[in-house]
Amino acid sequence: MSKQILVTGGTGYIGSHTVVELQNSGFDVVVVDDLSNSKIEVLDNIEKITGKRPAFEQFNLADATLTDQFFQKYTDIQAIIHFAAFKAVGESVQKPLEYYQNNVNSLINLLNGMKKYGVANMVFSSSCTVYGQPDKLPVTEQTPRKEAESPYGNTKAICEDIMRDFCKVNEASNCIALRYFNPIGAHESGLIGEFPVGVPNNLVPFITQTAAGLRDELSIFGEDYDTPDGTAVRDYINVVDLSKAHVIAIERLLNDKKKNNYEFFNVGTGEGYSVMQLVKAFIKVTGVDLKYKVVGRRTGDIEKIWADTTYGNNELGWKAETSLEDTLGSAWAWEKNVRGL
Repeated sequence: MSKQILVTGGTGYIGSHTVVELQNSGFDVVVVDDLSNSKIEVLDNIEKITGKRPAFEQFNLADATLTDQFFQKYTDIQAIIHFAAFKAVGESVQKPLEYYQNNVNSLINLLNGMKKYGVANMVFSSSCTVYGQPDKLPVTEQTPRKEAESPYGNTKAICEDIMRDFCKVNEASNCIALRYFNPIGAHESGLIGEFPVGVPNNLVPFITQTAAGLRDELSIFGEDYDTPDGTAVRDYINVVDLSKAHVIAIERLLNDKKKNNYEFFNVGTGEGYSVMQLVKAFIKVTGVDLKYKVVGRRTGDIEKIWADTTYGNNELGWKAETSLEDTLGSAWAWEKNVRGL
């Protein structure tokens, strides 16, 4: 009997790629998504890739009653991967209450469900934003968390604290927080990828939409940062590599390989690239002439961050494998497929 995993936000960008990797690894998947930033057609494409369609329920996990009814209906869940959250840094600065209400309440409702219905395991989608702007780079898991630069980042820190405190008093419960750096790219099939509703908040979909002619030009936010070329530096990780880390984290919990019942790991490549380096790499890989202009800094953005992945690589037996060039190529293949180019 294959084990059943709940993936919240499973029609979203990282969620959909993780559903594929879970199904390819033999798990049964149930997806919960309110489709506020994704499309139901993603399920069709997951089925095309894996030959299997995940079960699907549409509602918002910030609704405690609906979340409780879900756990009453699905009684075989062995573990949860929790992606579902609002995730735009800039928007969170404008709409802090919506971000706290959605992101924090959904986690609390899931933890209540775990406790009430005996689901022992959760992998949580956290973020390197919990480190703020670190004093030393690269960041390790021992790097002190700083006050977040945005309400979005703060929701991730608050959720980590809630899970830590929950695990202290619920010894049968296990949580792993994966602190991602910047996921980019798409599945090699070109069938799933990052498809933001409205104007993209992330760099690569803005690049690919500009290359596809949907946007007039790319805005690069700030060129006066303390970095080699003045543009912000990030650790860009391939989304399929990232998804595989979730499968390994789930197996760590199900096979009782954990060292504590609350753990956290950095998930990145260990390399920092500037925004300008990324733009130039995209132009080189695709041969597309990309229009861009530099504008002012964006509120909530940090200057530079990249991971020390040593601990996560050793503990999880996982590492990022896909090159930046191949990752950017996959993002462009996905964009062309979606637009029929």
